[in-house]
Amino acid sequence: VTHSIPACIGSMTINSKQLDNESPVSIFAVNKCYVTVQDGTFFDGSGFAALVREGYKVRSDVNITLEFRTTAVHGVLLGVSSAKVDAIGLEIVNGKVLFHVNNGAGRITATYEPRGTNSLCDGKWHKLQANKSKHRISLIIDGNLVQTDNPYIQSTSADTNNPIYVGGYPADVKQNCLTSKSSFHGCLRNLVLTKGQQAELFDFSRAFDLRGVFPHSCPGAEH
Repeated sequence: VTHSIPACIGSMTINSKQLDNESPVSIFAVNKCYVTVQDGTFFDGSGFAALVREGYKVRSDVNITLEFRTTAVHGVLLGVSSAKVDAIGLEIVNGKVLFHVNNGAGRITATYEPRGTNSLCDGKWHKLQANKSKHRISLIIDGNLVQTDNPYIQSTSADTNNPIYVGGYPADVKQNCLTSKSSFHGCLRNLVLTKGQQAELFDFSRAFDLRGVFPHSCPGAEH
């Protein structure tokens, strides 16, 4: 087993002596346990999760689905880039959700603008689906579809080869399809990337780098 247990552990004793878990000698990626817990992964607004160390290849088609819950009007949701300009990115900017794609010829963006600035940032769960099919992109938020025209119809493949960064990204990493540097503060769950018939559900506890991210437990109310 190479990854941690997603659980709360309390009242541990060794040889009848209770361990003091309030003042540990060292601690890594351990958060408090919440009185009321929801399924999901908590992002504290300071970091990111990094998935697929060897690099994720978006190429011509990808369908991304996830659910998010936040009270912040800014935050990176997901980015996959390359050393060139090819990239995809999902972010919340001023309460709007933006899906950016660059197949090499230029960045195009589908923007979902809710009626009220805070209506997506109300601390409730919202469903997101972002789809790239060759040069076409679309964004569906809570069942509302947004599509955008792409003038670069000859360019169809986003040749990415970098990890998937979720909720933010390191300062020294370039993201060609994100405008925000703000780390996401809130909860994410059910992140699935689908290519053709192959759907992959990503487990944040198996990320190769986690900073300020606490898998498998979301506080019942925003902290």
